[in-house]
Amino acid sequence: MMPNKLHYDYLIVGAGFFGAVFASEACKAGKKCLVIDRRRHIGGNCYTQKMAGIQVHKYGAHIFHTNNQKIWEYVNNLATFNRFTNSPIANYKGKLYNLPFNMNTFYQLWGVKTPNEAMQKIEQSINAKNDAHLNLEQYAISIAGKDIYQKLIKGYTEKQWGKPCKELPASIIKRIPLRFTFNNDYFGKLYQGIPVGGYTQIFEKLLEKAEVLLKTDYLKNRKHFDSIAKKIIYTGSIDEFFDYQFGNLEYRSLKFEIETLNTQNFQGNAVVNYTDKETPYTRIIEHKHFDWVNVPKTVITKEYPQNWIVGKTPYYPINDAKNTALLKRYMALAKKNSNVIFCGRLGEYKYHNMDNIIELSLNLAKRELMK
Repeated sequence: MMPNKLHYDYLIVGAGFFGAVFASEACKAGKKCLVIDRRRHIGGNCYTQKMAGIQVHKYGAHIFHTNNQKIWEYVNNLATFNRFTNSPIANYKGKLYNLPFNMNTFYQLWGVKTPNEAMQKIEQSINAKNDAHLNLEQYAISIAGKDIYQKLIKGYTEKQWGKPCKELPASIIKRIPLRFTFNNDYFGKLYQGIPVGGYTQIFEKLLEKAEVLLKTDYLKNRKHFDSIAKKIIYTGSIDEFFDYQFGNLEYRSLKFEIETLNTQNFQGNAVVNYTDKETPYTRIIEHKHFDWVNVPKTVITKEYPQNWIVGKTPYYPINDAKNTALLKRYMALAKKNSNVIFCGRLGEYKYHNMDNIIELSLNLAKRELMK
């Protein structure tokens, strides 16, 4: 039942990592918290569900990685993490390459065996200067050369963002490392792993002292919810909160096709990226390899990038000049709402990894609970 006369210290909109961590900290401090979410489950995009004996990441791969020892200790107090290391494979028109770009990749591309040979190959195919005004295509070629760009960057990136690389900012590609060692560790972080038994158990522990309402839309009953809480932690879309009065911020969305297969091992790796443009999905995830269980079947997910429209789930903010300018206008409105704190990827319109989100939530809780 929806609460009527109860009074809460905090209404937390969204049961993902930001909202759940804040609720946990506030409840520990003796605050009364109500957490609501539109979805039928807690955990946001990190939600995992057991299928065919396998923990399935329902909204794409979530691999925890961080260099922050305190955050690593924090999540390990909530679940036991395995030693999974993300080492994806690229499939370009049937040929396989290791990721991130490293000496294994260079050997697969050109047969080179030393860093100097690899550097020479890349130098031969570079034809652009590295400066701040390059588009993504120019920048990618300037650091990785034409071979790597054509086979391992172009098709995947254009599918992911729905635009030609010539129309995309170089900042998108700067997260991809180029290494001259035989090292397939994609993130290269000090701490990395997957919770044994999935992520959902973490959210159950974080929210055990809070009241939780699922299948509940704050914006459809805003007046009521505003009346029962002293303060609101809002992790939804900032533009939707303000009824899109300046227009909507842009995102990329995703469609997930989940299949249970009658085979024990489908692709031999947790993540295989399809980097040609003709394959409609960007990657296939085989969930069994995140947290190995010896069962006769396997579960895979094909990820299809999609254009986002109002009503679809937003995943990746498009932080170009147009959207940055629009965000500033919404942030100015947000500052006038002193009892609402806008948080997380959607509330800030900013990409965050899980460890960043947890740290931001803990820091907010510390500031709020000291008042």
